[in-house]
Order: sequence, then C-alpha cells, then structure tokens
Amino acid sequence: MKTLIKSHFDSDSERFSTIALQIAAHEARQGHGGIAHEIRILIDNIRNKPVRITFHRELEDLVLVTEPQHRLNELVTSDSIKTRIRRVLTEYHQQHKLKKYGLPHRRKILLAGPPGTGKTMTASIIAKQLDLPFYTILMDKLVTKYMGETSAKLRQIFDLIQRQEGVYLFDEFDAIGGERGRDNDVGEMRRVLNAFLQFIEKDRSDSLIIAATNNLTLLDQALFRRFDDVLHYELPNLKEAIVLINNRLGAFKGRFSTEKVAVQTADLSHSEIAQACDDAIKETILADREKVTKDIILAMFKDRHDAYGNRRS
Repeated sequence: MKTLIKSHFDSDSERFSTIALQIAAHEARQGHGGIAHEIRILIDNIRNKPVRITFHRELEDLVLVTEPQHRLNELVTSDSIKTRIRRVLTEYHQQHKLKKYGLPHRRKILLAGPPGTGKTMTASIIAKQLDLPFYTILMDKLVTKYMGETSAKLRQIFDLIQRQEGVYLFDEFDAIGGERGRDNDVGEMRRVLNAFLQFIEKDRSDSLIIAATNNLTLLDQALFRRFDDVLHYELPNLKEAIVLINNRLGAFKGRFSTEKVAVQTADLSHSEIAQACDDAIKETILADREKVTKDIILAMFKDRHDAYGNRRS
C-alpha cells in the first residue's frame, strides 16, 4: 500500500497500475473474486481513457494536442511511402535491438509534398500505431516579430520533447526552415533556423520529431542531414484515385465505372478528392437518393478544379 501511494504522488501511472493488479491477484487468491474483478475493471477503464496533457502557460498557445484516429491501412499513397513508414514503426518497436549495437531508431522525419497529399495524416498515423500522444506545433504562434522570442519558444518546445515522449509535428516547416542567404531572409530568421538546427541535433529524447513542408526547395540544405529520413509525397495517380474514391463513397457509390470518373481527378490532391466525394454524398442525401450518380461525382470534381484553378495555373 505504501508503494501504491508513492507511485500515485510520483505520477508513475504504469507502476500504480502494476501494483493495483498485484493487489487484485492477492484478493483473488484470498477468495475475494468480486473485489478483484472490480479492481481490474477500474484499471482497464483508466488505461483506455484518453490522457489529458497539461502544459505550462507559455506552451498552451504553441502546442495543439489531438487524439490520432487513423491507421496505416487508411492511407492511400505509394507502396514506397508505406514501406518507409513501416520501417519507422518497426525501428521504434524494436529499438532495444538497435541500441545494443549503438544504433538509434528513426525518429526525425521530414515529409515533403503538395498540400493535401497525406503528410499530416502520416504523422497522426505514426502516433496512433505507436500509441503515443500527438502534438502539433502551431508555427503561426511560434514565429514572432520580437528578437529572440521565437528561439526562446523553440527551446521550450524541445524541453517538452525531452520531457514528454510523443510524436511532434512541425507543420508548414518552411516558416522557420527557409534557406539561409535568400534575398528576403532576415537576421532574426537565420538565428531561429540556427537554433532549430542546434536543438534537433542535440536532441536525444525518445520522441519522434516530424517536420512537414509543401515546398522542399525552400528548405536550407543544412536541415537534411539532421533528419533520419525524407519522405516525398505526390499527387495521387489514377490507381490511387480509384482506391480513394471507392473507399470514400463506400455504400453510397452508384453503378458507374470508378476508373472513368477517376480520370477527372488529375491535378487534385488526396484531400480534394476526399472532399469532393463527401460533397457528392451530402448532395445525394439532401436529394433523398440512396446512391451517388456519375453526374453528381463529376460535378463535384469540376467544382474542385474550378475552386483551385488559379492555383494550378
């Protein structure tokens, strides 16, 4: 009982659960099956309850905590990308084997590719598959106009990375990772990038650090050797578009050839195709129909092309 109380005040939840289960086993041996069962149920409920992470006031506006929902089989991308994601997961799960030989597991990953191609989803998938908390660094709150303030915030974030194991996503990373020496570069941003390079190189935590950028060419070349792997994302090809449409429409899909409508998704991202499918389903429901027709899905793809027409040109 003393150890149980101590583990509670030490915030050692794993130790607390282990001791509580030992008490349940002891009660069972004493013939107290009812109380033993109740203890086990309580522990299971606590373990399955999402953990609420609290931050110091300085970090509350910088870090967004979300519950990862997606798994790897939901990601529609190339086999090469999936293979490299599995490699990250395998190395994490078996890091003890690598550490015996002085080798670190992959945990600093750079994701690059057009918007809506699955970069953020990949970070969420890694967190879900590894059963780790998922943190997104809010870059618009991180970068400020005051000299030295952004670097100070970066230090707080890397202190958190060291203290709290999880998956940390630096989205829109080119906000601080831009190439030094560009004409529009300013001294403060050079200092911020230099600070990030120092922090990520010195980091020896067990957390995974994932940076995502829409434009790899904007990044400073010194960044690349700080990452263990770089994953390149592309707009979906025809095969991937077909899979995505079928998965997204599901039971709402009408009797039309997915391949024939998928050819109209050229230059659309995974996210845009998914949104078009969702719009088609909503249109079908509001029209009191049961199935999405070819005309409706094609109209939704056209809407997406029209909406982003200026961007594509």
